[in-house]
Amino acid sequence: MIPQDDLDAEDGGGFDVDDWDRLTPFAGAVASLDDVQARRAVFALADTADPRPIDMELPQPVIWWEDDGGQAAVAVQAEIHVNAEGETMEVLGLILPDGASAVALLDDVDLVDPADPTWRDLVTRAVDED
Repeated sequence: MIPQDDLDAEDGGGFDVDDWDRLTPFAGAVASLDDVQARRAVFALADTADPRPIDMELPQPVIWWEDDGGQAAVAVQAEIHVNAEGETMEVLGLILPDGASAVALLDDVDLVDPADPTWRDLVTRAVDED
């Protein structure tokens, strides 16, 4: 996550194709509610079993697939949790180009290289809309 003190008032904590890698990841631990409230993490899940971080390179550009198409994002948090039904969930904390955050399942994103033309186009269009 971006430390609160480092948020640029002009961009609101968002990113573009040239500065996405400045986003600070929350890695190597499972986030608590305190981490979310301090803006160090995007999410904290309660009522799950066996929570643990996913070993992956963060920050990581992704294309998040929703019903209305793909959206560029950067994963800054990655955790595995087992829900009450015993299902394993791989959950990502995402930062969107406008600085908003979102939570998605790993199955709903494509991990991409920052040079990926589709990701770069989605970022550019999102930034231009703002």
